[in-house]
Amino acid sequence: MTESPSPQPRATSALVVDDHPLFCDALVMTLKAISPIKQVATAASMSDALRWLSQNPQPDLIALDLNLPDVDGFDGLLRLRSTTKAQVLVVSSMADSRTISAALQAGASGFVPKHSQRDMFRRALETIAAGHVFVPEGHAPCTNTDDNTNDAVARLASLTTQQARILDLICAGKLNKQIAYELSIAETTVKAHVTAIMRKLGVHSRTQAVLIAKEASFEQHLRSSG
Repeated sequence: MTESPSPQPRATSALVVDDHPLFCDALVMTLKAISPIKQVATAASMSDALRWLSQNPQPDLIALDLNLPDVDGFDGLLRLRSTTKAQVLVVSSMADSRTISAALQAGASGFVPKHSQRDMFRRALETIAAGHVFVPEGHAPCTNTDDNTNDAVARLASLTTQQARILDLICAGKLNKQIAYELSIAETTVKAHVTAIMRKLGVHSRTQAVLIAKEASFEQHLRSSG
């Protein structure tokens, strides 16, 4: 017999990460109107969000727009999942089945298309609080075996925050010595992290690791969607 998911406490605090001021304000008002959430902070970029999370108590919920100015693909979601235990509700205008499936694979607690009615946001929060993952009505999980995006996202989701930072620098063409200088750590530590990254990604070279990272980008993702 399959055990039912454990109910989660109703969220009372949230962080909205979205670079569109009007939508951000509207979402803050919506969250406060439909739920017990009373404390809502906002961030216009992933760097702002990570900085806020490092300086404040962890929120119960993070409402995240995938398309931010300083992230590539699902990188922002993956960073949040490795940084905080808060549940992440993706709120995005990119709501095709592949994007939804990949976001859930990366650890999102739910997905709500942007500009949905308040009732959908209410149902999403209730579903998450009940211990379930919320998906919009009509979503059909992606089953295309030629689509490697979900697999790439799942592998990247296993990286720690430091490993994700190092992989970003590898993708930027940085050498171990340069990475060590930028992160103020020993070069031997960087080498150990690179080894762990390649093991988690199931690859044998830095080039292959970069290809896995690029597979999770929106550009590659949308191109494969036709």
